[in-house]
Amino acid sequence: MKKTIIPILCLFVIAFVIFNLDPISNKVADLIENDPKVIIASSNEYKRDYEYKYVKQSVDYKPLSKQDLVNIIYSTINNGWETFTFYCPSEYTNCTKDMEELSGNNILLTHINNFVSPFNSFTNIQTTISDSGEISLSVKYLYTKEQIEIINAEISKIISEKITDNMDTIDKIKVIHDYIINNSDYDIKRNNTGESTYLSYIAYGPLIDGYATCNGYTDVMALFLDRFGIQNFKVGSTPEEIGEGKTGHVWNAVYINNEWRHLDLTWDDPVMSDGSHQLFHNYFLITTEEMALADKSDNKDAEVIEHKFNHSVYQEFNAN
Repeated sequence: MKKTIIPILCLFVIAFVIFNLDPISNKVADLIENDPKVIIASSNEYKRDYEYKYVKQSVDYKPLSKQDLVNIIYSTINNGWETFTFYCPSEYTNCTKDMEELSGNNILLTHINNFVSPFNSFTNIQTTISDSGEISLSVKYLYTKEQIEIINAEISKIISEKITDNMDTIDKIKVIHDYIINNSDYDIKRNNTGESTYLSYIAYGPLIDGYATCNGYTDVMALFLDRFGIQNFKVGSTPEEIGEGKTGHVWNAVYINNEWRHLDLTWDDPVMSDGSHQLFHNYFLITTEEMALADKSDNKDAEVIEHKFNHSVYQEFNAN
């Protein structure tokens, strides 16, 4: 019986190898040439097609520089991919070393996250780097499908009730700016303790719970801007960059009338000492210079650092 089975098994293996000779040869050739094929999946509906100065959508996903790696990270989350694998070419000798450095740079990853739709923003990216130069990204996204459905339905409802066809772009932004502030409060508890019963750190908070932190305000405004077809991104200052023991901040950048402006709903919805609710427009579509003046006016002689952002990242605000 054994003498019969062994030849049959051998014939089966030989037949399998012959039948799959081309795919196997191609795979071996790819590995030898260090040029394996990258599988490109379809992007989701929240992919942004904007062209930014700091990050750009990748074309061939073959990195030749550290900036190419940054662009691949951005493109992965901008496309809404949960996993993505690419390869270091042999001519890019520092590829894996540079990727290790980038994957451990939380400040840089935070800034990259600010250029994608809130619905494609991530909470964590795991990077696996092999000795052969294969790099795999695994992305955990911030918003659940259920949250996205609820938020989208509420945004559609607000637009149908508050926005009319005769409004210009600035009027639309102002209506939404005022609506969000008038219908939500700053989540002081989350700000002070890091804990809250509200989802104030995402767009769900101001829209559904009625409470927001700067992240929630900024995300919900970005989603409305996306619905209106207005180019935008988030500007962030991180505690590591503005000083030890300081709190980071985030707000919206809006492209309006052929220039970039700042829009900060958090600072237009201040926490008053007497508990009263206020609506301001001090940080409504202003320039960087005007923001500095508003900071000084609001805080008199105190130095305001929350609005000090990294100009090498948010280059749209740099003078031409």
